[in-house]
Amino acid sequence: MNFEQFEALTFDCYGTLIDWESGILAGVRMILEAHGMDERDDNRILERFGLLEAAAEAGSFRPYRSILEEVACGFGEMYGFATDTEEAIGFAESVSVWPPFFDSIKGLQLLSSRYRLAIVSNVDDDLFSNSAKQLGSAFEHVVTAEQVRSYKPRPAHFHEVLRRLDLLPERVLHVAQSLYHDIGPAGELGLKTVWVNRRSGKDGGGATKPSSAIPDLEVSDLMALVDAVGIEPDLLTLREQ
Repeated sequence: MNFEQFEALTFDCYGTLIDWESGILAGVRMILEAHGMDERDDNRILERFGLLEAAAEAGSFRPYRSILEEVACGFGEMYGFATDTEEAIGFAESVSVWPPFFDSIKGLQLLSSRYRLAIVSNVDDDLFSNSAKQLGSAFEHVVTAEQVRSYKPRPAHFHEVLRRLDLLPERVLHVAQSLYHDIGPAGELGLKTVWVNRRSGKDGGGATKPSSAIPDLEVSDLMALVDAVGIEPDLLTLREQ
């Protein structure tokens, strides 16, 4: 891949920069355990989350909080209990404290030394604002589901970020973990794509629906992308001195 052709990098957030699977598992297990359920299979929880989330997002647009509240109630139905309102709201609010991956902060800082950075995320504005504080990077543009009133894999996020960046698709590289939500639709619009395969070595497909989309490049984390681009990791230390 010729990284010199790109002026901007667009990122999915949850699953790519923020460890959403750990957040999902912690939140769902808290609800299950409150109702006497002991589900030890991570993959079963994550796959059920993916199915419930996709079904909730398939209808007319609602805020992501509402999507997650419906998902929380859906888990109750699957396991034979009624999720109460407080539990559903708490699960939705937990998004704002899901942690970044170990490489996200440094990787973004290094990549920002060469590229304009933007976010395209299936989330509400205020939920992302808390995640942005954890990531510590200044994104030039943030495009959320709340703003475009649509959820990926629909293409509205990508059309909007290209408009805001004022760039042609060939000048933008999209970086994401989800083949279903991101790599597929971005590729269809002519963007080159990098798949951050956070589930490398793990069984199952995790919290996203299966997809046959093929990325232009696969990396294990952001520092692997930094290495592929050719940015020296010591650059960050030099900039901070």
